[in-house]
Amino acid sequence: MNRIKALSTKAFMLLALTLTGGGGLLLTSCSDEPDSEHFYTFTGEMMSDYLKNRPQYSEFAAIVERAKLMDLLATYGQYTCFLPSNDAVNKFLSDKGLQSIDQLSDADCDTIARTHLVANMYSTFEMNQDRLTTSNMLGRYLATSQGVDSDSNAVVYLEGIAHIIFEQTLEDGTVVHQNDSVENGIVQPIDMVIEKSNSYIADILRDNPKISIFYEALVATGVREQILLVDDPSYDKNQPKYRYKSHTWQEVAWVPSTKKYGFTAFVEPDSVYMAKFEEYGISTGSGSLRALYDLACQIYDPVFPDDVNASGHSFENLTDSVNPLHRFMQYHIMTRYVPGTSDLTALVCKETKEAFGFDSKLINPIDWYQTLLPHTMLKIEQLTMARDEKGNDCRGEDVKYVSRHFINRRYAAPEYTFRGALVDNTVEKEPVHDALNGHYFYVDDLVVFSYDVQNKVQNQRIRMDFSTVWPEVMTNDMRLKGNYTVDDNASTPDDSNEPKNGKNYYFPEGYLDGVTINNNGYLVMRRPHCNFWSWQGDEWNLFGDYDMTFRIPPVPYSGDWQMRLGYCAIETRGVMQSYFDGVPQGIPVDMTRYLNTETYLGDRYVVDESLGDYKKKTDEEKAEEQKTLKNLGVYRDGRSQYHFSSGGSKYYFLGNERTHRKIVYQGYVDATKDHYVRFRVASDGKQGNNNEFMFDFWEMVPKSVYGVDGDGAMEDDL
Repeated sequence: MNRIKALSTKAFMLLALTLTGGGGLLLTSCSDEPDSEHFYTFTGEMMSDYLKNRPQYSEFAAIVERAKLMDLLATYGQYTCFLPSNDAVNKFLSDKGLQSIDQLSDADCDTIARTHLVANMYSTFEMNQDRLTTSNMLGRYLATSQGVDSDSNAVVYLEGIAHIIFEQTLEDGTVVHQNDSVENGIVQPIDMVIEKSNSYIADILRDNPKISIFYEALVATGVREQILLVDDPSYDKNQPKYRYKSHTWQEVAWVPSTKKYGFTAFVEPDSVYMAKFEEYGISTGSGSLRALYDLACQIYDPVFPDDVNASGHSFENLTDSVNPLHRFMQYHIMTRYVPGTSDLTALVCKETKEAFGFDSKLINPIDWYQTLLPHTMLKIEQLTMARDEKGNDCRGEDVKYVSRHFINRRYAAPEYTFRGALVDNTVEKEPVHDALNGHYFYVDDLVVFSYDVQNKVQNQRIRMDFSTVWPEVMTNDMRLKGNYTVDDNASTPDDSNEPKNGKNYYFPEGYLDGVTINNNGYLVMRRPHCNFWSWQGDEWNLFGDYDMTFRIPPVPYSGDWQMRLGYCAIETRGVMQSYFDGVPQGIPVDMTRYLNTETYLGDRYVVDESLGDYKKKTDEEKAEEQKTLKNLGVYRDGRSQYHFSSGGSKYYFLGNERTHRKIVYQGYVDATKDHYVRFRVASDGKQGNNNEFMFDFWEMVPKSVYGVDGDGAMEDDL
């Protein structure tokens, strides 16, 4: 064995404390190439050889053979094998009442093998989140946490139970280590066989005694029945590839390989509810369910005053859609699968040490997600800024971490100071939190669509990357996937079934809920590239004689709103006509026109992606320019948005003449109804790359933000 370098126990413990409890920023590994200094290496051995050449792993090797995966582990690639010894396999069999692996079916062997194999390389140094950032070969994510073994070595735990062996001398004298490397991957020896729950999310919620009040209400309101979907058996994944040209790239797109449904719940433990009953002066004499109903009435009656006297409002009608407890439970559940806290906001990249495309010195990463409660969203914020806009420490005495996620948090002014509910990233040994069709997190405060959340917390500019608008993208594991630091060959795309740098996808009619695509148009999501003029790296394209309609995300309250489309203008693109609720909106958008063309500012616009020239402008000059652009129906992109080089150098969209936001609609929006935007091709013939229309992100802006007036007044440029 040729030892390169390994973290010492003390060094790894220090690392674990820094990443989990010492206030450091949690970083997701975004690279397919882990740092080799953190593992050992065996020269010349493939992973298949490692398994076959060590008799202490013969049982797992036999399982891999029966799963017909050994040949795969003999090929060049990048794999991590979480490897249980024969003793661990025999303990697993004994617990199942089995005597040998011969009593396992081939399907059992396939499940066991794929659970322990990941098609990416992970050293323990990179297991610093609450899950691996790549799913295993079953398409499930392995939960990770830091702890110590019986010898006080700092180790990584998987699913809260099995741990990676730091170092061990086997009976034959062989020494095994964490981070043992072979030619095509890393081997991580573990002390137990890993199992993933095949239960539904409703069942794992039922099996947790710490959240009995939540589950009782879930059943009583009928919301439990709304979270039972798993996948669409009618979906056909065997559809042809689509070849297209975007800007100068010849590319290939695939349809998604799955069409799963998923749910994510934010759950208050019983202890939180009991404290809230006392805080709100609610008696539990008639039972906790009645107490929770009374609490829900206090919160939701001010939001829905017209329903207070409805028959469905009463405690005897908990399943009614207007019942406050029914609404209370629905708002806790997102209509997408999120396997770990790191997925609640955009991927954190090691090049910038920030969530993809967010300048954390200016703004916290924020995502918005729809819930089961109709016409509502949750605001999820990753707290990376230690202070609010007034310089006040906004972490709170009980929150010692800079990088944590909060629900419905806002620090904008004294009257808008809301801490929100902290999402707990704890990985428990039991009960499990990850199910076949969902995941749940504990929270330390109520998750509610209260009057203050509706009218204050969410009374702000809502900016959403299109990859978060549609739940199917996240549930089916397509958001921000692929090697974003590498461009494909522009003229010869990789059209193999598993392209090295990741896949582009196109979405057939009916795949995305609330979306229709007519006239043989193609809707494509291009995989992320850090150097593209696309916020968060990915972008969406329409091709052909497209006519697409989609249901927009809900606004929190009725009133005047401005709808904006963020995109990048390029000379190879076409012209598009937009509609709001069936009504055409202004003249068609020509996606070949930059901000420095005569259509907009002409030579008054200075291109400067470093923002040096912009920073020299006075507030009055900035406000005047914004008003000029607003009158023309556009805004510059936000000052906090950027793309970056593989070395981490940032290029800000606000200083790029191509990237800007187009006003699609301005006027009254009824928050109790669905609303639709339509994009229809308006090019003359096959303009550019087959009428290519690009859309990047979506903004919904209340009049309280966009309706500024007066000398020197302007909407903030973040």
